Amino acid sequence: MQHKLSEGPLLNERGNLNEAGYAFSLVKDYDRKAIKANSMRIKEWDYYYIGNDEYGIALTIADNSYMNLMSVSILDFKKPNFITKSYMQFFSNGKVGLPKSSKIGDVCFSSKNCRMNFYNDGNVRHLLCWFKNLKDGKDFTCDVRLTETNKDSMVIATPFDKDKHFYYNQKINCLQASGSATFDGITYSLDNCYGVLDWGRGVWTYSNTWYWASMSGIYNGNRIGFNLGYGFGNTSAATENVLFYKDRAYKLNDVNFGIPNDGTKEIDYMKPWHFTSKDGSIDMIFEPIIDRHDDTNAVVLKSLQHQVFGKFSGYIIVEGEKVEFNNMLGFAEKVRNCW
Repeated sequence: MQHKLSEGPLLNERGNLNEAGYAFSLVKDYDRKAIKANSMRIKEWDYYYIGNDEYGIALTIADNSYMNLMSVSILDFKKPNFITKSYMQFFSNGKVGLPKSSKIGDVCFSSKNCRMNFYNDGNVRHLLCWFKNLKDGKDFTCDVRLTETNKDSMVIATPFDKDKHFYYNQKINCLQASGSATFDGITYSLDNCYGVLDWGRGVWTYSNTWYWASMSGIYNGNRIGFNLGYGFGNTSAATENVLFYKDRAYKLNDVNFGIPNDGTKEIDYMKPWHFTSKDGSIDMIFEPIIDRHDDTNAVVLKSLQHQVFGKFSGYIIVEGEKVEFNNMLGFAEKVRNCW
């Protein structure tokens, strides 16, 4: 059995989670001021991915306390190739002002080389970005609006096996987009695309690894998406695995990503992955198209990332119904951070 969260403050007077578990909405109240750990360990971010079968864009604003980050990615699934560029500033320590809730609130990031604004009036999310010299002296711009199509989302409160450390996370799948992005004389229409928000707030341990997969779109006339993941923290109370189908969210148990390996380690992220679960409710093949591979090694700070975009085919069984899909574009990633 997985524990469902109740309403109330996220943290107690000691700075630990009042309870661990999952929910289908943001029932716990996050307050940065209630954190009792070293403020330089706090990590907050809003990450959006929006795309279709031909291309996608990803936008990130993050405040990791010792540094903040604005990042843009463009992915072309036909060529295939990608461009990613990030801008950093050091010792932000919460000055970016990411909202304490995903329900409403704005965040604006500005410098001489880039501007990124995420506006949210409680009804529509309006994402605006200008990035100077994304590549070869060419600027990137985008103007996109996102609306929620499902009242349910994935929410999880995960403790670490270390005092005052936790992660509070929401994934909103099946966000319907309108608008466009422009780069190098090409305008990418985002009308009728679907997206996901990864909203994260927490105090992380120094070294950790996560696995995350996400998909959102339309199959046979029905809205469908999922959030799958594991790898860090104490998940004995609940997993973050959820299927979104039509107008409902369905809680899932365990999942294994099945990245091709030699028996001791993953060896080829561009070969098909086999997603399975112990209870047989998940069985999917993931066929990679692009590995957005990025390694950062600054001695003390390391990030080893494989965010792989590709197509999912298979099924997920919920309440006795086999929900099948084929060639649905999404992504799956393995990230190891020492941060």
